[in-house]
Amino acid sequence: MGQMQLVAEVHGERLQQARQLFFDRGLVPEGLVDPLIIRSWERCRRFGLGDTGLTPVLSPMDRVALKTEQERNLCLLIQGRPIMEHVFEQIRDSGSMVILADANGLLLETVGDADFVSRADRVALSAGASWDENVVGTNAVGTALLEETPVSVLGSEHFLEHNGFLTCCASPIFGPDGRLIGVLDISGDYRSHQRHTLGLVRLSSAIVEKRLFEAVHARDILVCFHPRADYLGSPKEGLAAVTPDGQVLAINRNGTEILGIRQVDAVRRDFSMVFESNLSALVDRLRHNPQGSCEIHVNGKAIHLQLRGQLPPLAVAGRVFDEIPAARPAARRPESAGTPKLTLDTLNTGDGRLQAAIDRARRMLGRDIPILIQGESGAGKEMFAKAFHNSGPRRDSAFVALNCASIPETLIESELFGYQGGAFTGARKEGAPGKIQQAHGGTLFLDEIGDMPLNLQARLLRVLQERCVTPLGSTRAIQVDISLVCATHRKLREEVARGTFREDLYYRLNGMSVTLPALRERTDIRTLVSKLAAAETASRGNPVRFSEGALQAMEHYAWPGNIRQLFNVIRVAIALLDDAETLITETHLPEELFEAPLGGAGSTASAPAFDPWAAAPLEGASSLDAISRQAALRALEAAGGNISSAARQLGISRNTLYRKLGRM
Repeated sequence: MGQMQLVAEVHGERLQQARQLFFDRGLVPEGLVDPLIIRSWERCRRFGLGDTGLTPVLSPMDRVALKTEQERNLCLLIQGRPIMEHVFEQIRDSGSMVILADANGLLLETVGDADFVSRADRVALSAGASWDENVVGTNAVGTALLEETPVSVLGSEHFLEHNGFLTCCASPIFGPDGRLIGVLDISGDYRSHQRHTLGLVRLSSAIVEKRLFEAVHARDILVCFHPRADYLGSPKEGLAAVTPDGQVLAINRNGTEILGIRQVDAVRRDFSMVFESNLSALVDRLRHNPQGSCEIHVNGKAIHLQLRGQLPPLAVAGRVFDEIPAARPAARRPESAGTPKLTLDTLNTGDGRLQAAIDRARRMLGRDIPILIQGESGAGKEMFAKAFHNSGPRRDSAFVALNCASIPETLIESELFGYQGGAFTGARKEGAPGKIQQAHGGTLFLDEIGDMPLNLQARLLRVLQERCVTPLGSTRAIQVDISLVCATHRKLREEVARGTFREDLYYRLNGMSVTLPALRERTDIRTLVSKLAAAETASRGNPVRFSEGALQAMEHYAWPGNIRQLFNVIRVAIALLDDAETLITETHLPEELFEAPLGGAGSTASAPAFDPWAAAPLEGASSLDAISRQAALRALEAAGGNISSAARQLGISRNTLYRKLGRM
């Protein structure tokens, strides 16, 4: 204990010298404090923060606003809460608290010792408060988010003097897609700091990331790998989610570090390109030994690999993937062998406006004329594009999709045009083909084309005019033969007038334009509901029916989220059915469907105080049981733990609710 006190005293003296140099004399205290802390202090000074305790502390947001933010981060909370509770059990009675915050530094939930929590409340270290660095200065939560690395902030390393009694250790949490989504923190009294705390936080955030990845990709093949076999199953293992036909949907940060690649070089590429091995052979090899692993070599390095999750049937696993498959958005499910291909004919469910769009598109099949699909978000533009491709002479070639709004501007160019090895820092040595090359002989679908940066619009126009593409870092033009289909929810003529979209490209793309009706304008909702429900229950065995009241509610609702929202509502309604139930009634639908619309078309009444379906996972995000359990948890939380009240909200019995809560 004496040694620890001595270390703390020395650290305190060095900090005092550093603060005098920085705050009183404006000098950089090199060698006295971690460079990361100095960078943060300098940012705080640029933010205009004062270092004294006179700086006002913002009060936490009210309970209603906090509830909204917790709903927005529900997946993070569901996976993070058990880890928070486990960590707190390890540090209980140490005068500390465990904190989970979102990507903006908002504290979503805290658990801690009562004596320390009361002290923390005085500086707004409580749920609903923002600990963004530009609000409260240097602190572990906000600084870890900005630096995107684990951070310890001890005592007077905090920028604001009134936070100097704290010692805080935080580690960022990254989602399955690589985006920063939150941070896990342990905070306590400066005098009780333990050196192992940062390691505990790093390990705990890694476990949360692993749980998130496995939950989101519960219905995919999980490829688990590490150079050391004994690390398989640990938070340090690499994880990749792969479709049965070999497309990599996602890869975690451990995985990119182990393989020495960037995430963009793995996602939406074929398994064989990333792992230099044949997926079908590995599936067949490990199918009968699910706990076993095998050794492969990637870039000359031995990797131990294990397969978990939903392995494909032997008939699928036996295929050989020698060609780069048609790239698809990461959240899409492959069409199974027994499912008819989506075509323009199968899209026709009786609505007159949709029929007109289908008829116009059908006249363009086999012609070298670009198609521009317009319509609101969620109206089915990508589905229409895929149906157009499957209906024409290019149906047996690749359908390659790129969402121009979902990829950072710095990555769109390499994604679209490809690159030569060594073209930029981090590029794969063998290079990579872009979406245009992958679509050679088939169809290139550019979704949200209105969000494409202006400088890339000029390059795309050149490709369309010259029918050849030049990868980044290369001088060799490659001939391409593509059918181009684009989609946007924006009004491109208005974007042209504003100068955000090139006029010459607009006329090049607008060879033939079709506009998809919003769901609220369609007359075929009953048929559409039936088709979506049949597709969702195909593997369940028991087809479901809808009561007349449920169908009328869906017909009269405005559907601001269009088909995407309808499908989500149907998925959750099916998930809330008991095992023996087959009839979906009004009680299985969200309350907002029964509220009177406000004003014009597309608007609805304000959201109810509680809607257990609002943050339900989108397509492919989880299993039906998982969706059902999440809705049940949210209902129970909104009801303050009252089982009877939560069951009434969901329209199910108490016993059914208990059963839903018990499922994973």
